[in-house]
Amino acid sequence: MSSNRVSEKTHWNEFWKKSTELSEVYDNEGRVSRHFSRLEGLDGKKILEVGAGSGRDGIFMAGKGASVVSLDYSPDSLRMISGQISQKDDVSVCCGDAFALPFPEGTFDLVFHQGLLEHFRNPGDMIREHHRVLKKGGYILVDVPQRYHYYTPLKHIFIAMGKWFAGWETEFSPGELERLLKKNSYEIVMTYGEYLNPPIWFRILRKGLMPFGMTLPMYPKLFTGSRRALTGIRERFLATRFGLHTSVVIGTIARKV
Repeated sequence: MSSNRVSEKTHWNEFWKKSTELSEVYDNEGRVSRHFSRLEGLDGKKILEVGAGSGRDGIFMAGKGASVVSLDYSPDSLRMISGQISQKDDVSVCCGDAFALPFPEGTFDLVFHQGLLEHFRNPGDMIREHHRVLKKGGYILVDVPQRYHYYTPLKHIFIAMGKWFAGWETEFSPGELERLLKKNSYEIVMTYGEYLNPPIWFRILRKGLMPFGMTLPMYPKLFTGSRRALTGIRERFLATRFGLHTSVVIGTIARKV
């Protein structure tokens, strides 16, 4: 049963061991830095990315003047990140545990993660640890799957079959994510929602066809063109509370109080 499954370190070691080519790992189109930059600039900020994965978000932020620590517990993830860092990037890599960070209290201006919190059954413990290492008035940005999307039942079928790449995963509604942060001494600043390009169903189809020798393009022109045409409409819709409940991912930015 999916209720007994867990996401373990072995799942992520396996994932990053197979992900030898960064070009074959979908990025998040810069949504983390884009949404945080609506509030404050990145220059001079001390930032921690937890569960850094490919590390692309942190490296981008370093390019905007931030000092970044990319933390993950997978050695293969850290090797991938190290391979991307140039001499001018103020990025350091750290092998560590998201629940027991190796930093003193009040170290960072921003702690962020995307695709991390949903893999653990005790999210409050993680959020409290991130609160500890934030400076007073510092920000946390949490980016997770949104509950009311067709992605939710689809992934739970794979989880129940034991075929989900991460072993186990949950999801959050906008309200659930905000309540979790409020409960752990954060003040909500904003919540955003986004769709993916290309959509989830295409990403699953593309991966499913690979064992049969069929490799579809990562970013088909059909999706890229239609996305550009509808950008303004989508942004206005996702700015509404109802729109958030249709997105595939949501993120909440909150402040340590």
